[in-house]
Amino acid sequence: MDRRAFVTALFSILAAPLATEAQQVGKVPRLGVLFGSPAVSWIEALRQGLRELGYVEGQTVRIEWRSAEGRYERLPELARELVRLRVDVLVAHPTIAVLAAKQATTTIPIVIPASADPVGAGLVASLARPGGNITGSTFISSEISGKRLEFLKAITPHAARVAVLANPTNPATALQLREAQVAAEGLGLVLEVLEVRVGGELDRVFSSLNRGGAVGLLVIDDPMLGSYRADIVKLVAKTRLPAMYGWRDWAEAGGLMSYGANVDEMFRRAVIYVDKLLKGAKPADLPVEQPTKFELVINLKTAKALRLTIPQSLLIRADQIIE
Repeated sequence: MDRRAFVTALFSILAAPLATEAQQVGKVPRLGVLFGSPAVSWIEALRQGLRELGYVEGQTVRIEWRSAEGRYERLPELARELVRLRVDVLVAHPTIAVLAAKQATTTIPIVIPASADPVGAGLVASLARPGGNITGSTFISSEISGKRLEFLKAITPHAARVAVLANPTNPATALQLREAQVAAEGLGLVLEVLEVRVGGELDRVFSSLNRGGAVGLLVIDDPMLGSYRADIVKLVAKTRLPAMYGWRDWAEAGGLMSYGANVDEMFRRAVIYVDKLLKGAKPADLPVEQPTKFELVINLKTAKALRLTIPQSLLIRADQIIE
């Protein structure tokens, strides 16, 4: 079963509890979930968070799951559909999905499970006082893109050029690229940005990667790219370039290194916001949460395949080493 068929089947299963809605008595809160391109672990993290707070899907909470399956142009209509269903709270990811939800409603509370820069993207007025109808969490990737380049430079100290894989249709991408560019100048690096809007462009982009003279690769955080994680890791392996990713599941899938917040944990914690909002809290009064810990994961098996020696300073700093 291919990825799209799997996700479609998964969402059909998730929707199954809704068949019993007519049998429920009284007002049961309805939660809308809007994904640009979901990861199974994010879905399970949301459900786990609900269970931990005592919610039972189909009984004490109804969930309307919607996914654009990587076709971001579908997000505005999916957001309007959830608004028409009069959901009580709307969870949306990534930033482009939050923007679609914001355009669809100014009254329904919207929760961001994880955003690169909600202030810069115009989602909230400030982290301390969001204002409006949006709140949630940020993994502040725009501030750690530079750190990822530092780690990559530590492995390839003589590098002068690094390729950057990015999805320009994601509003958060520009924020991360700006931060990476600032860091690159300080590290003496030239960045070569490779734009990928859909998965079908990956083979073309990677076929030209080695010709550009890059000796390393940085993959910008993006759910669409994440949905092609396995394909990208395999393509990177063929180039034999050391690569840095944002989230640990990339390293677990065979990527060399990742540095970032635990996104699954952020999705689980997003339910805390949902619970508060369902109980009457106002999103404008709930500060945006920032992660207190970033994880460095190093895949030594991949390093050995690339014949790379990881500096001891990085190994000591790593939160997880995959062997």
